Amino acid sequence: MAEERSSLSGLTEKEAKEFHSIFMASFMVFVAIAAFAHILVWNWRPWL
Repeated sequence: MAEERSSLSGLTEKEAKEFHSIFMASFMVFVAIAAFAHILVWNWRPWL
């Protein structure tokens, strides 16, 4: 049974939810790494 593709991206709702979950997980990993890097730099040379 073919699923209807009516969104602008051409993804079905299931595909969009899967993409969103992967995107959010990778974004949270990026934020965690960036926060850790900022903490390391702050310990090395505080900027305030």
